[in-house]
Amino acid sequence: MKIIAPSVLSADFGNLQRDIEMLNRSEAEWIHVDVMDGVFVPNISFGFPVMEPLKKYATKPLDVHLMIVHPEKYVERFCDAGAWSVGFHLEAVEDPLPILNLIKAKGVRTCLTINPDIDVHRLDPYLDKVDMVLLMSVFAGFGGQRFIPETMDKLRYVHSEIARRGLKTLVEIDGGVNIDNASVLFEAGADVLVAGSAVFKAADPENTIHQMLQ
Repeated sequence: MKIIAPSVLSADFGNLQRDIEMLNRSEAEWIHVDVMDGVFVPNISFGFPVMEPLKKYATKPLDVHLMIVHPEKYVERFCDAGAWSVGFHLEAVEDPLPILNLIKAKGVRTCLTINPDIDVHRLDPYLDKVDMVLLMSVFAGFGGQRFIPETMDKLRYVHSEIARRGLKTLVEIDGGVNIDNASVLFEAGADVLVAGSAVFKAADPENTIHQMLQ
């Protein structure tokens, strides 16, 4: 599977409808929505008010990534607001299972995320309990960071462990993804690549998405 999920964090919010309609035309299959609270990460992005226009204009699934503390308070609201997939950080909670169950009860796909400094083996007990895991290849909170090379080892491990156990869990990579490393990431076992700046700052975003899939 090869999916590009452009992050609207890098979109032009003065022309959000235009940018979403561009993604609708493109070969991107998902639209990635980064939600930051200024507590779990040192930045603030957007919340429920922005979900409304995204849901209104987007014809593709909204892949919501919560970089927040206490995700249990908000996951159901994001599901109700139009999320197709909701992910939160393993390191932000004591026990992810009750929160995953809240999301599942809404009929929404589940995702568990870790930052680059979190031991990848902490995902092992949950690989059969989620639809997807998201490996951050930069530290959550800011766009435009450089890809952390050590992510490749984590990606290969998670991919091999999912295959060894015969699971259908998808692997998503977020951070520093661009035309130069997309093919390598797909070859190493990534199913979904989140790309922000590489898409929205490109002269031809639709062609950039096309090239990432080649």
